[in-house]
Amino acid sequence: MNKNFLTNYVELALKIGINLQKNQPLVIISPVETADFTRKLVEQAYKIGASEVIVHWSDDFCKKMDFTYKDKPLFKCIPEWQFESLMYYADRGAAFLSIAANDPELLKGIDPEKIALSQKTRNIKFKPYYDKVMANEIQWNILSVPTLAWAKKIFKNCDNEEAIQKLWDAIIYSVKADTPDPIRTWKEHLNTLKEKMDYLNNKQFQELVITNSLGTNLSVKMPQNHIWASGKDITKNNIEFVANIPTEEVFSLPHKYGVNGIVYASKPLNYGGTLIEDFSITFKDGKIISFTASKGEEALKNLIDTDKGSKYLGEIALVPFNSPISNSNILFYNTLFDENASCHLAIGQAYPSCIQGGNNMDSDAMEKNGVNDSLTHVDFMFGTEDLNILGIDKNNKKENIFVEGNWAF
Repeated sequence: MNKNFLTNYVELALKIGINLQKNQPLVIISPVETADFTRKLVEQAYKIGASEVIVHWSDDFCKKMDFTYKDKPLFKCIPEWQFESLMYYADRGAAFLSIAANDPELLKGIDPEKIALSQKTRNIKFKPYYDKVMANEIQWNILSVPTLAWAKKIFKNCDNEEAIQKLWDAIIYSVKADTPDPIRTWKEHLNTLKEKMDYLNNKQFQELVITNSLGTNLSVKMPQNHIWASGKDITKNNIEFVANIPTEEVFSLPHKYGVNGIVYASKPLNYGGTLIEDFSITFKDGKIISFTASKGEEALKNLIDTDKGSKYLGEIALVPFNSPISNSNILFYNTLFDENASCHLAIGQAYPSCIQGGNNMDSDAMEKNGVNDSLTHVDFMFGTEDLNILGIDKNNKKENIFVEGNWAF
């Protein structure tokens, strides 16, 4: 890999992604397989001025062994220190950077009850931390680095070295680290996304009608005073950051009880090491009333059954079909990339920041305003090249938002 591109990527992660501040702690969550890149992050973070850099390592092999051999009741427990290790630094103003690079089929063949139990237990235990993330109380960022199992899933016919190289090339291109001035390129990109965001916020459409040839026919009502956001977020301490690198989306929250119709997924969903493929979900008054999947249906069921809120949506995100990741024609089997190649919805928790006053709402106020609360937040993709989205305003005036997969304005 070109050393300059790697340096650019590290700089983007720290300066655009989390926007690391001088004397600020940094927590990195990383697979052991990406250790070389993580060490570059650690070194550069200290050079920028981090007061402390803490790395939480994970390992796919050990995770699979746990799920293979551990007794099911043990997945009901998470040691207190694992939760405290995140909250300790979150409460002290740390920034958090996660590397998402797992084997898409790591848990293939594993007892789905173990997987569901583990995910629900973790979601319950870590909810106070996730709430901080969802409310933008801390700077956070997710990016990715190639791992062998992931690369081989995408580039099946390549040898190991070539598969890794092809995935590196695709990632570097999608995050714009191969441009002459990546920091400037990103600032220009974020300004473009802001233009779309501002337009939608000014319009305040009350309803979106979504259709395509897959069979999607979905009506999505938007809450009063909803807010569209884009790639750049800001913490309560007024520090700007970019949660996802790459990012191509403009997103908001649907009204919890205002979604009706059917949506067909346009890409597989990698959920907790299990692939869910060729699936559709039907809604009535916001609630999921039925679903189908050709593969991974039990995993989809377990996701939907996480809690009461996981039967409703928490996010709608708009991404043009004519965008860098989509144009690469690569199915990444990684939500970070696939969701930025396609319009998507999220099952579960809404971002409180996507409605006026949301970060200060208690659970009763969230419910009253149609803001979904849940233990989980899982994106799935529905965008296609023939996707049409119609916006309807308070005067019942209709306007095209997407035509043939792309922005209409």
